[in-house]
Amino acid sequence: MALSERQQRILEFIRRFTLENEYPPTIREIGAAVGISSTSVVNYNLNILQREGYITRDKEVSRGIRLKEGLKELASRHIVKVPLLGRIAAGLPIPVPDSDFSPFAGESVELTRDIVKEEEGIYALEVRGDSMIDALIHDGDIVVMKHQQEANNGELVAVWLKDEKETTLKRFYHEGSRVRLQPANPTMDPIYVDASNVEVQGKVIVVIRQLN
Repeated sequence: MALSERQQRILEFIRRFTLENEYPPTIREIGAAVGISSTSVVNYNLNILQREGYITRDKEVSRGIRLKEGLKELASRHIVKVPLLGRIAAGLPIPVPDSDFSPFAGESVELTRDIVKEEEGIYALEVRGDSMIDALIHDGDIVVMKHQQEANNGELVAVWLKDEKETTLKRFYHEGSRVRLQPANPTMDPIYVDASNVEVQGKVIVVIRQLN
């Protein structure tokens, strides 16, 4: 029997909640998450999930729902390993090889699929510099990028300055025949370059703060 959309949402919430907390949700928590006010309706759908072999239940305890799949298998389906490809300047552009896009010896950043919806064209870079602090990006933070070669005005992108052989992380503004690369730091001036000299490498989709 195919699961209904509601049952799929309930099952996905149970999986995500269990993965994040290492214990299952209550019926009321499930209802609140999927927009069902009646515990009897939640219970009805849980009975179907149990009948179809997705979960087991101990109705004598409030957190008696158990997934048939273990946490290890669950985690492997919900974790995306994003390759850490190098460093990028959030300051004055820095030349290669210091800011290149070569791999960090196979290093990666692990994120859940609710943060990164897709894997194709996704990579991570370590930030150097403080030109983007007003965008809450600090020296040592990790930015997760989606590869693309075009950008809309105002987007936060990694760009390659072809003549200078340098990379930098800035907000992008196309202004006629030139591009303005705008820092998010009031103490720093924008960088103006000829549009033909700019190659967009990707757009920032996630920032990972390094609290230490």
